Amino acid sequence: MSEKKAVGGKKEMVQDMFNDIAPRYDLLNHLLSADIDKIWRKKVRKSLEENQPETILDVASGTGDLAIELSKLPVKKIIGMDIAAEMLDIGRKKIKKKGLENLIEMEVGDSENMKYKDASFDVVTVAFGVRNFENLDKGLKEMYRVVKTGGRVAVLEFSKPSAFPMKQVYQFYFRYILPGIGKLVSRNETAYTYLPNSVAAFPEGDEFMQRLKKAGFRNIKQNRLTFGISTLYIADK
Repeated sequence: MSEKKAVGGKKEMVQDMFNDIAPRYDLLNHLLSADIDKIWRKKVRKSLEENQPETILDVASGTGDLAIELSKLPVKKIIGMDIAAEMLDIGRKKIKKKGLENLIEMEVGDSENMKYKDASFDVVTVAFGVRNFENLDKGLKEMYRVVKTGGRVAVLEFSKPSAFPMKQVYQFYFRYILPGIGKLVSRNETAYTYLPNSVAAFPEGDEFMQRLKKAGFRNIKQNRLTFGISTLYIADK
């Protein structure tokens, strides 16, 4: 770990880490999830269909996979925002290749200090990003601030299966298999040991729903996916 990562806060560490693994992020993402992550993103899109959003902000957008999936909705504008500029650069290339550059715009930004005006978006989404917030409550309040009244927030995040035998299989995979593959492919010692640690520390389930309620959201629901490996949280303003 570099001196900057050692003395800096979580935000700086996450920024450095994702910039470092950006060229290999998509490969690892799909490899380590056996492409199930694509199914999860489709679930996010389907959860937003009834809202018929025209404007979407995708927080912690990374290389833009969720933004690209959400472009299948009848939207007029999607902004993908992330703290890691190199992740966004890869996302822009993917978006251009798909001819979506007039629909999706990628911007560097801090989820806890957004530049957008109050009530700017019909929908705000974040996939596998809220556990990386340095201040979770501040980030959720910012999401509440920038979404319009009557709008919706969709949060897709890893969770921990609780039933036998998936709980034991999951723990073994996350603890021993995933860090090894991640280190081998990404050549980053921190990234794929950080992942299981950050998932373990994240306040999932009812506790996260309480954090959403504290931020001001209502009609909060959770849908556990693939034996509880991930959870989709839906909340309205």
